[in-house]
Amino acid sequence: MLSACALLGAAARGAMGAHAQAIRAFANFASQYDYDLVVIGGGSGGLACAKEAVNLGAKVAVLDFVSPSPRGTRWGLGGTCVNVGCIPKKLMHQAALLGEAINDAQAYGWKIASPETIQNDWSALTEAVQNHVKSVNWVTRVDLRDKKIEYVNGLGQFKDANTVIAVMKNGSKKELTADKIVIAVGGRPHYPNVPGALEYAISSDDIFSLDTPPGKTCVVGAGYIGLECAGFLKGLGFDATILVRSVVLRGFDQEMAEKITNEMLDHGVNFQFKCIPKSIEKKANGKLLVTWINTESDTEQQDEFDTVLYATGRYALTKDLNLPAAGVEVVPENGKIDAINEQTNVSNIYAVGDVLQGRPELTPVAIHAGRLLARRMFGNSKQQMDYDNVATTVFSPIEYGCVGLSEDKAIQKYGADAIEVYHSYYKPTEYFIPQRSIKNCFLKTITLKEAPQKVLGLHFVGPHAGEIIQGFAAAMKCNLTMEILMNTVGIHPTVAEEFTRLNITKSSGKDPNPASCCS
Repeated sequence: MLSACALLGAAARGAMGAHAQAIRAFANFASQYDYDLVVIGGGSGGLACAKEAVNLGAKVAVLDFVSPSPRGTRWGLGGTCVNVGCIPKKLMHQAALLGEAINDAQAYGWKIASPETIQNDWSALTEAVQNHVKSVNWVTRVDLRDKKIEYVNGLGQFKDANTVIAVMKNGSKKELTADKIVIAVGGRPHYPNVPGALEYAISSDDIFSLDTPPGKTCVVGAGYIGLECAGFLKGLGFDATILVRSVVLRGFDQEMAEKITNEMLDHGVNFQFKCIPKSIEKKANGKLLVTWINTESDTEQQDEFDTVLYATGRYALTKDLNLPAAGVEVVPENGKIDAINEQTNVSNIYAVGDVLQGRPELTPVAIHAGRLLARRMFGNSKQQMDYDNVATTVFSPIEYGCVGLSEDKAIQKYGADAIEVYHSYYKPTEYFIPQRSIKNCFLKTITLKEAPQKVLGLHFVGPHAGEIIQGFAAAMKCNLTMEILMNTVGIHPTVAEEFTRLNITKSSGKDPNPASCCS
């Protein structure tokens, strides 16, 4: 009888043999073309797809070209996340949290020589952030070279369904043919048709490398990008005003959005609700005069700012791809691609990442979808991307992590009588000294009412929300129930344990405030 190790070894050898056989079978599969795969877009999703395809024996080229922002900002290989998104945003958020921690440190006995003189050096911060970004750009280039993926620094445009023309910075052109093509161009910030917006405003494309301190800033838009930018700017010592057209954090749980709004108000961020910008004018003193209209009172208001930052959504970068030449269809309203299982209406052309219609615009989503797509294209895999129950976090001054359905969407899908909501306020140990307000430290679990109460959504507002929600996202994938959650022993004292202590339902009408830290 074979031992368990021998059986595992045989299975591993069999899997390796099948893998090698698949690669050998694929070797001349697309010999009529220059490449087995061409990826248009050097962001997270496109790079993940390209690397996985190479691992499976494919010959791959990646095209990437960054058009400058209206303010002239450019960046290197790696896409939005690395250059002007998740990474620099988190670093700026951390810088703001550290400023808050310096003040808190005094209550813990740390002697700060001159607390009143503590301030952030914007130039030093942006230099440190950009140095890190450039290092990631370089590592990415080296990684492509080591994997023998051809990198073409050119704007990809379709000639036909199997041919892409790369237009270089100097105007020269390079033609590439491929059996399969993946569109992974992502998106860029949207500038509305408001006088002065395009001429004078910046976006998230510009804020992380801004040459001079932003000063008093008007943020137009109350989505997660707008809140995060306003939050870290205020934390770094700059006045911040947010113009809110409709609701804060549209698409997220609105009860949690209210907690974040209240916390940011307490931090000194100014919100102008139901307001839309009318114009931006540059004054003789260099200040920007912003005029906006309150849609409820139908009145006009004005204020002067040093910087205006637009965060009113993003558009897909498909317009310059000449998609009609390949027969690829897009959604007319936003230029996105409606692709079932990442396959467009043209059988050999695929799309991943933010360019997809109706999919979460999140870097890890693009990465995972890109890898799975490569395995289906070149590794005989059948596994499809699961876009349900994807966790995310808003890195506002008090963080908000969530996974699954919001309360409103759960009611819409199942009906109010079919769901139960467990909720609680809590006090983080970190807030004991100094005594900080806990009025917005809140969490809730949305479940089906019927036992064993399958969990439909988890929402957490408080410190380290991103780190906390990640683990519970895995539990959601394993069909977490309230029964399991209530029988999970928490780690004390942590804020993550608050999910295991939930026992008060909204329907009970009981007070969701804790009696003590150990109740």
